[in-house]
Amino acid sequence: MSAQKMREVVRQIQGMPAARAQVVLEVVPRKGARLVAKTLKSAIANAEDLKEHKKEYAGLRTERLVIKEALAQTASTLRRFTPKARGSAGPVLKRHCHVKIVLSDE
Repeated sequence: MSAQKMREVVRQIQGMPAARAQVVLEVVPRKGARLVAKTLKSAIANAEDLKEHKKEYAGLRTERLVIKEALAQTASTLRRFTPKARGSAGPVLKRHCHVKIVLSDE
């Protein structure tokens, strides 16, 4: 999915508490919302895992996680071609993006 389409979804959840953002993403009728929800769920699970296994994160309050930063940046683009009239070909750009979500308990 293109970064431009994904940014529309990511901007909606920036600064929200993580639990509320999950609820919001469930009702957003876009394909990008499902992908961002999956990334957010993974980020929350990573925070809980850090709290459990790393001593320096023992004081992390996972129930108060807030989305500090949410980005959708462009990635590589696959170039494909589709047949056109009179034997020519037209380009098809299959765009990709990287979704980054940073959580904080402050």
